[in-house]
Amino acid sequence: QVQLVESGGGLVQAGGSLRLSCAASGRTFSSLTMGWFRQAPGKDRDFVAAISRLGVSTYYADSVKGRFTISRDNAKNTVYLQMNNLKPDDTAVYYCAADFRSFTTGQAMGDRTTGLRYWGQGTQVTVSS
Repeated sequence: QVQLVESGGGLVQAGGSLRLSCAASGRTFSSLTMGWFRQAPGKDRDFVAAISRLGVSTYYADSVKGRFTISRDNAKNTVYLQMNNLKPDDTAVYYCAADFRSFTTGQAMGDRTTGLRYWGQGTQVTVSS
Protein backbone atom coordinates (compact mmCIF):
# COMPACT_ATOMS: atom_id res chain seq x y z
CA GLN A 1 0.00 0.00 0.00
CA VAL A 2 1.23 3.48 -0.88
CA GLN A 3 0.01 6.64 0.81
CA LEU A 4 0.44 9.99 -0.87
CA VAL A 5 0.20 13.40 0.78
CA GLU A 6 0.19 16.58 -1.31
CA SER A 7 1.17 20.02 -0.06
CA GLY A 8 2.05 23.43 -1.41
CA GLY A 9 -1.25 24.57 -2.83
CA GLY A 10 -2.65 28.02 -2.23
CA LEU A 11 -3.81 31.30 -3.72
CA VAL A 12 -1.57 33.09 -6.20
CA GLN A 13 -1.99 35.87 -8.71
CA ALA A 14 -1.81 35.21 -12.42
CA GLY A 15 1.79 35.08 -13.54
CA GLY A 16 2.95 33.80 -10.19
CA SER A 17 4.49 30.49 -9.17
CA LEU A 18 3.82 27.63 -6.80
CA ARG A 19 5.62 24.39 -6.06
CA LEU A 20 3.55 21.37 -5.13
CA SER A 21 5.05 18.47 -3.23
CA CYS A 22 3.84 14.92 -2.85
CA ALA A 23 5.35 12.73 -0.16
CA ALA A 24 4.96 8.98 -0.48
CA SER A 25 5.06 6.38 2.26
CA GLY A 26 7.12 3.25 2.14
CA ARG A 27 10.56 2.24 0.99
CA THR A 28 9.69 1.54 -2.63
CA PHE A 29 9.37 5.09 -3.92
CA SER A 30 11.98 4.59 -6.64
CA SER A 31 9.81 1.82 -8.08
CA LEU A 32 6.83 4.12 -8.56
CA THR A 33 5.71 5.95 -11.64
CA MET A 34 4.46 9.31 -10.33
CA GLY A 35 1.94 11.67 -11.82
CA TRP A 36 0.03 14.87 -11.22
CA PHE A 37 -3.59 15.41 -12.24
CA ARG A 38 -6.04 18.23 -11.67
CA GLN A 39 -9.76 18.69 -11.51
CA ALA A 40 -11.54 22.00 -11.80
CA PRO A 41 -15.11 22.46 -10.54
CA GLY A 42 -17.60 20.85 -12.89
CA LYS A 43 -14.89 19.39 -15.11
CA ASP A 44 -13.28 16.01 -15.60
CA ARG A 45 -9.99 15.08 -14.03
CA ASP A 46 -7.13 15.96 -16.39
CA PHE A 47 -3.59 14.71 -16.70
CA VAL A 48 -0.95 17.35 -15.93
CA ALA A 49 2.47 15.69 -15.76
CA ALA A 50 4.22 12.44 -14.95
CA ILE A 51 7.70 11.14 -14.33
CA SER A 52 9.21 7.70 -14.66
CA ARG A 53 10.71 5.74 -11.78
CA LEU A 54 14.25 7.05 -12.10
CA GLY A 55 13.22 10.41 -13.47
CA VAL A 56 14.58 9.72 -16.94
CA SER A 57 11.29 10.31 -18.74
CA THR A 58 8.78 13.08 -18.17
CA TYR A 59 5.38 13.69 -19.71
CA TYR A 60 3.32 16.88 -19.85
CA ALA A 61 -0.10 17.96 -20.96
CA ASP A 62 0.09 20.45 -23.82
CA SER A 63 -1.59 23.07 -21.68
CA VAL A 64 1.29 23.16 -19.19
CA LYS A 65 4.34 22.50 -21.37
CA GLY A 66 6.95 25.18 -20.88
CA ARG A 67 5.35 26.38 -17.63
CA PHE A 68 5.29 23.35 -15.34
CA THR A 69 8.17 21.05 -14.41
CA ILE A 70 7.86 17.70 -12.68
CA SER A 71 10.79 16.28 -10.73
CA ARG A 72 11.45 13.72 -8.05
CA ASP A 73 13.84 13.13 -5.19
CA ASN A 74 13.97 9.41 -4.53
CA ALA A 75 16.04 9.94 -1.40
CA LYS A 76 13.19 12.02 0.07
CA ASN A 77 10.32 9.93 -1.32
CA THR A 78 8.94 13.10 -2.86
CA VAL A 79 7.76 14.28 -6.25
CA TYR A 80 7.44 17.96 -7.08
CA LEU A 81 5.47 20.05 -9.54
CA GLN A 82 6.98 23.47 -10.14
CA MET A 83 4.31 25.70 -11.66
CA ASN A 84 5.35 28.99 -13.23
CA ASN A 85 3.44 31.67 -15.10
CA LEU A 86 0.21 30.44 -13.59
CA LYS A 87 -3.08 31.31 -15.27
CA PRO A 88 -6.64 31.44 -13.91
CA ASP A 89 -7.38 28.32 -15.99
CA ASP A 90 -4.88 26.43 -13.82
CA THR A 91 -7.25 26.76 -10.87
CA ALA A 92 -8.13 23.26 -9.70
CA VAL A 93 -7.57 20.63 -7.07
CA TYR A 94 -4.25 18.99 -7.87
CA TYR A 95 -3.82 15.30 -7.16
CA CYS A 96 -0.70 13.22 -6.89
CA ALA A 97 -0.91 9.65 -8.13
CA ALA A 98 1.39 6.63 -8.30
CA ASP A 99 1.70 3.08 -9.51
CA PHE A 100 4.34 0.37 -9.66
CA ARG A 101 3.61 -0.20 -13.35
CA SER A 102 5.06 1.75 -16.25
CA PHE A 103 2.88 3.85 -18.54
CA THR A 104 3.58 5.60 -21.79
CA THR A 105 0.78 8.17 -21.95
CA GLY A 106 -1.01 10.51 -19.59
CA GLN A 107 -4.33 9.18 -20.82
CA ALA A 108 -3.37 5.66 -19.80
CA MET A 109 -2.24 6.88 -16.40
CA GLY A 110 -5.51 8.66 -15.80
CA ASP A 111 -7.83 5.85 -16.82
CA ARG A 112 -10.13 5.29 -13.86
CA THR A 113 -10.15 1.52 -14.33
CA THR A 114 -6.64 0.65 -15.47
CA GLY A 115 -4.62 3.74 -14.65
CA LEU A 116 -2.52 4.82 -11.71
CA ARG A 117 -3.62 2.96 -8.63
CA TYR A 118 -2.68 5.17 -5.69
CA TRP A 119 -4.05 8.69 -5.22
CA GLY A 120 -3.61 11.48 -2.72
CA GLN A 121 -6.35 13.64 -1.26
CA GLY A 122 -5.48 16.68 -3.35
CA THR A 123 -4.38 20.23 -2.75
CA GLN A 124 -6.23 23.33 -3.93
CA VAL A 125 -4.56 25.76 -6.30
CA THR A 126 -6.36 29.02 -6.99
CA VAL A 127 -5.04 31.53 -9.49
CA SER A 128 -6.61 34.98 -9.40
CA SER A 129 -6.71 37.28 -12.41
